Amino acid sequence: MAQKGLQLDEDKYSCSICLDLLKEPVTIPCGHSYCMSCIRTHWDEEDHRKIYSCPQCREAFKKKPVLKKSTILADLVEDLKKTGVRADPDDHCYARPGDVACDVCTQRKLKAVKFCLTCPAAYCEYHLQPHYDAPPLQKHKLVDPSKKLQENICPHHGEAMEMQGTCFLCLTDENKDQKKGSAAAETSGKQKKLLVRRQQIQKGIRDREKEMKLLRQEVEAINASADKAAEDSEKVFTELIRLASKRSSDVQQQIRSQQDSEVSRVRELQEKLEREITELKKKDAELEKLSNSDHNRLLLNYPSLSIPSDATHSSSIKIRPLRYFEDVTTAVSEFRDKLHCVLRDTWTDISDAVAEVDVLLSEPEPKTRAGFLKYSQEMALDPNTANRHLLLSDGNRKATLLKEKQLYSDHPDRFTRWLQILSRETLTGRCYWEVEWKGRRVDIAASYKSISRAGNLDECEFRSNCKSWTLYCDRNGYTFWHNRIKSPVSGPASSRVGVYLDHRAGTLSFYSVSGTMTLLHRVQAAFAEPLLAGVGFYKDGISAELIKL
Repeated sequence: MAQKGLQLDEDKYSCSICLDLLKEPVTIPCGHSYCMSCIRTHWDEEDHRKIYSCPQCREAFKKKPVLKKSTILADLVEDLKKTGVRADPDDHCYARPGDVACDVCTQRKLKAVKFCLTCPAAYCEYHLQPHYDAPPLQKHKLVDPSKKLQENICPHHGEAMEMQGTCFLCLTDENKDQKKGSAAAETSGKQKKLLVRRQQIQKGIRDREKEMKLLRQEVEAINASADKAAEDSEKVFTELIRLASKRSSDVQQQIRSQQDSEVSRVRELQEKLEREITELKKKDAELEKLSNSDHNRLLLNYPSLSIPSDATHSSSIKIRPLRYFEDVTTAVSEFRDKLHCVLRDTWTDISDAVAEVDVLLSEPEPKTRAGFLKYSQEMALDPNTANRHLLLSDGNRKATLLKEKQLYSDHPDRFTRWLQILSRETLTGRCYWEVEWKGRRVDIAASYKSISRAGNLDECEFRSNCKSWTLYCDRNGYTFWHNRIKSPVSGPASSRVGVYLDHRAGTLSFYSVSGTMTLLHRVQAAFAEPLLAGVGFYKDGISAELIKL
């Protein structure tokens, strides 16, 4: 168990942001320590809120704390490096020729530290941990591993072989053969019971066939009603479009008619003014000629050249301010705005009426695990959303936290800073899934696809926004989080959590799954989008798996 002690020492002096040994360690007021560059980067992203928080305990500080290097902690980290705490695990963890290898490891096999006679299988110290944590596994008998012990396991029943190389169950099978004669007497009675049972099943089949016929008729009625509603609504909207088109044509015709009338009036006045201008120019020329004549001629012709009294003066023409048809545009715009408001308000009523169509009554939430399994949803994790410290395996159903970054390509759906991942399948209707987790603590979440992904902001963390609902799990219990608000949860600790979603009813429930199903927390919400299953990790987590049910 020496390796385990060294691993724990290393975790104590690791930064929870970069997951590596502390570099230039600093300690903030809440007592947690980080690399100076890591906590600065985290707080730089919180500058817009003017509130700075600890990434682990979430304690907030109104003023950004002054960071000073922790000299004692830095010296401890250097001493740990010199004493070889980070030694290559190949020297003492991986199985060598002659060693008993772990039966659970999928990559390079680690050395087994115990053999379980109940399972039966050999386990390394990491895969052995559930036998210490889970109450049902604590009853299993653990012994030191050996090659000879594995060879003495019966290949048929998985039991230790005794009594001249034969296991107890093999001997039991032989005894069963000897009792076949006595079993024949019981066959007749059991056949009668089977006949009664078959009759009950056949009645159940007939009853369900009647229900199937009723449901088929219901489907036909739904389709007929929906087709008629769609046809009627199309007629109504077509009539509205036709009416709007006619009103548009009427307005256009009226505008053009009024345009022609006004232009005709103006042109008549223009022609009259042009005639008067011609006459006035003629009079002006005669007067000019007369003014240049001799005295006798001027006196003789002056009375006959008087200016007509009915001449049109420019001051008598009244012109409106330069608005013309702008008032028409204003009136049409006001009509558009009023129509938009009517359509918007009416559309809400129409949409609500469509959403209220519910033929089948909503079923109550199941009471047993068998009832939940009827809604089991087979899911896989989406590699495009995985943080680069998460390694996927088992058909992308299992995610394991590693300190080394994985070579994932850039993708807009990827969580860049938070150690989180989402499922590939979207969840609507009624769905049930289970998550098996190992380590000290994880987040088990349901989230909208529209949750933010880039950076270390609250909008990206499952626990800190309005787009996700999260059950925080650790070895001591649970806490529920939504939009930075946490709620205490009571219930038995378990390494497996079941999640039930009724999207239409707006119900999301979390269950502790062990020997029985225990409700931990239920959420009632109006889900605006389909949901995705999610898992979030911390630096002391190990793995989480979407169980294939």
